[in-house]
Order: sequence, then C-alpha cells, then structure tokens
Amino acid sequence: MSEKDCLKESLNEIQEKVIELETRLSYQDDTVEALNDVVSCQHKQIETLEKQLKVLSQRIKNLISGDVGPAEEEPPPPHY
Repeated sequence: MSEKDCLKESLNEIQEKVIELETRLSYQDDTVEALNDVVSCQHKQIETLEKQLKVLSQRIKNLISGDVGPAEEEPPPPHY
C-alpha cells in the first residue's frame, strides 16, 4: 500500500470518527434538553408543594395553639 493510500485511509477513518462524534453529540444535546425540561417541571411542582406545606403547617399551628378549641369547650349547636 502506498503512502498516499495510507493517508486516504487514515483520513477516511478520521472522518468516520468525526461523524460518529457529531452524531453522539446531537443525541446528547437532545437528552440534555429533555432532562432540563423535566427538571424545570419538577421545580415548579416543588414550589407548589412548598406553598401547600406552608399553608398546612400554619393550619396545624393554629389548631395546636387553640385558635380552634377542643370539641368539649365548644357550645352545643342551637338545635340541642
């Protein structure tokens, strides 16, 4: 095999590797974008859950602090 043929073969191998790397990079870009969408959605869900937790926590504190008294201390309903 001549030196020229050897160079052509090496060039072809390099081109194939570059094409393969470009293809892999393209798939990775798609994957990163999809994962970013998932993370963004989960962030919104977490914010919503944190707000709900804060509301529920405040309700529990109000119940414990006596803002709503125990059933024994409440007067009976008017129909009694």
